[in-house]
Amino acid sequence: MILVTGGTGLIGSHLLFRLVKNGKAVRANYRSTDALQKVSKVFGYYSDQPEKLLEKIQWVRADITNIGDLDQLFHGVEQVYHCAALISFDPKMYKTLVMTNVEGTANIVNLSLKHGVKKLCHVSSIAAIGSSKMDKEVTEDNEWSNTNASVYGITKHDAELEVWRASQEGLKIVIVNPGVVIGPGFWKSGSGSFFTYAAKGKTNYIPGGTGFVSINDVVKAMQTLMESNINGERFILVSENLSYGELFHKIAPKLGVSPPTKKISFWMLELMWRLDGLRSSVLGKRRRLTKAMVKGLRHQDIYSHQKLKEVLDFDFEDLDTAIDFCCSKFPD
Repeated sequence: MILVTGGTGLIGSHLLFRLVKNGKAVRANYRSTDALQKVSKVFGYYSDQPEKLLEKIQWVRADITNIGDLDQLFHGVEQVYHCAALISFDPKMYKTLVMTNVEGTANIVNLSLKHGVKKLCHVSSIAAIGSSKMDKEVTEDNEWSNTNASVYGITKHDAELEVWRASQEGLKIVIVNPGVVIGPGFWKSGSGSFFTYAAKGKTNYIPGGTGFVSINDVVKAMQTLMESNINGERFILVSENLSYGELFHKIAPKLGVSPPTKKISFWMLELMWRLDGLRSSVLGKRRRLTKAMVKGLRHQDIYSHQKLKEVLDFDFEDLDTAIDFCCSKFPD
């Protein structure tokens, strides 16, 4: 039996589809029936009978932050894919991020140890890798620093420490650090927001850039690593490093609109994050732009995927293919 946490998210839902199609016995947790509809929608991108595939999954209502919910998930489980996480860059969300990303991960690895799970794959993020030094490529051995890191990055790094601790206690583990994941179905968050923004024919775009990877490559790498003898290693999952301007020039034409051409200046971004902070304080709204986010836009890190290519002889999917597929499904 394979357990997938966070199975109702972008990575988790696509992983579930891959596992079920490969004939694996799978169990997954969920928190609401609405979330299950999102999984059905994702399955429908790839199958004419998504409900039949969904029926093959053992769904258990459980929250990773509630230890009382979790024990039932682990009976008979040999492998765990820990995909569940909260994504937010709002400093006000730090305690909630710690609860989900750090304490939730601690719950999963502790129960994996308790129930004798054979191997765990932890989905981290390039946000937990840290920034490059002296304009060198970012690798898995990059030195971490909390300085200038986002609250999300800090909690994902601390979550990794829980996984490494469990590995010292005998749990076999692999960690993957995906870049921005290009995949369909979640148009209001993550990479989906780039498609939503581009579709509106906006003229402005933010400076900077990051590493990107297709959802197919992420789940393929995860399953391959879990079925290998590899233990105690982490892998950056990035196929291409792009500026945000380059990304929009790939997306917009496929959606039948012109790409944004005006890069937002840094003086404007500096003003915007301050105004956003004021709006958040007065109205109690979540932050959309923070000081750390703006600072991160001043420098584009270049992420290396050499380790994955060498260890697994891994061939990445052309990112344009992934973008084309997303555009063909947008907006559902």
